[in-house]
Amino acid sequence: MNNIIIGPAYPLRGGIANFNAALCNAFLKKNIDSKIISFSLQYPKVLFPGKTQIDNGEAPKNIEISSDINSINPFNWFKVAKKILKLNPNYIIIDFWIPFMAPALGTIIRRIKKKKNIKIIAITHNVVAHESKFYDKILTKYFIQSCDGFIAMSKSVLEDIKQFTTSRHLKFIPHPIYDIFGEKVSKDKALEYLKLNKQDKHILFFGLIRKYKGLDLLLKAMGTDKIKKLNIKLIVAGEFYDYKLKYEKIIDELKIRDNVLLKDTYILNQEVKYYFSAADIITQPYKTATQSGVTQIAYHFERPMLVTDVGGLSEIVPDNKVGYVTKTSPESIANAIFDFYKNDREAEFVKNIKVEKNKFSWNEMVKGINNLVEEINKFQNL
Repeated sequence: MNNIIIGPAYPLRGGIANFNAALCNAFLKKNIDSKIISFSLQYPKVLFPGKTQIDNGEAPKNIEISSDINSINPFNWFKVAKKILKLNPNYIIIDFWIPFMAPALGTIIRRIKKKKNIKIIAITHNVVAHESKFYDKILTKYFIQSCDGFIAMSKSVLEDIKQFTTSRHLKFIPHPIYDIFGEKVSKDKALEYLKLNKQDKHILFFGLIRKYKGLDLLLKAMGTDKIKKLNIKLIVAGEFYDYKLKYEKIIDELKIRDNVLLKDTYILNQEVKYYFSAADIITQPYKTATQSGVTQIAYHFERPMLVTDVGGLSEIVPDNKVGYVTKTSPESIANAIFDFYKNDREAEFVKNIKVEKNKFSWNEMVKGINNLVEEINKFQNL
């Protein structure tokens, strides 16, 4: 039994690259031969808002990664399809997260299926774009209709897929916990590493800063009187993909400069454990969402969470059990943060997290994908 995962991987950086490394590793642990075919060119520079697409950290161990796909070169897509056909996998797993990738990925798998009946399973990180364009639906439909089955990691994405296909081969599997960032360290050790005051309270906003992620809502919550009195420090750790000056203006207008620590850079995988271990609670004040890898990192490091009631976030963060589910308003976010510290709820939430995290395993993801392939094969052989 062997498979190929098509999608971003090291040396490309980001959540999906991390996802693919963890998934590939999970297959290998089950003695299923798995390798990743990634991108030689993922985004043209003109379309990429960040500083670099390359991860300068350590490469994942024992995983075969081939950087072959050029997202804007149609001749390359035929070449990649030909290579995959020679490798002759039992099935292919392919990531979908943005309509821009639909022409390249859709063409590659259509070429493969034209030559050989290899089952294609799409892992749909996102189907309806957060920041949509008029042509998105056309591109998404092109990709979706070339696949045999679909894995969604939130129920909202599962419903989104149904806009583009009548396929019955859809499966919901919650996003597994990220276990590729090392083990947690003590809060004191983490604070010392980050050169932060051990006497302060710290909350964390982690990941790329984009408009839909609601950092502005969190900053406004930090500016409320009840939160100012608690003298909490907000760590914002991630590169700005939105206008940084907009957030700087909010910080200055609310006079919270001393309480916001901006780490405007991509956080290397080997440093992630320090940011999560240092924080009392992880905040995700998103305005729109599907699911998020940040919650699964928080589960791994056993950190309480604050999420907003959008997309699939509330599906995996039980309210008042492992954290809070709030409205997308500064007042609701502030009330939750105030309750967390006023009623000293960290220990209670951590205890519950240790139980809840057992629901999210890579074994379940591997099992779910293999079951879906088997289900498709049986259906097509009827």
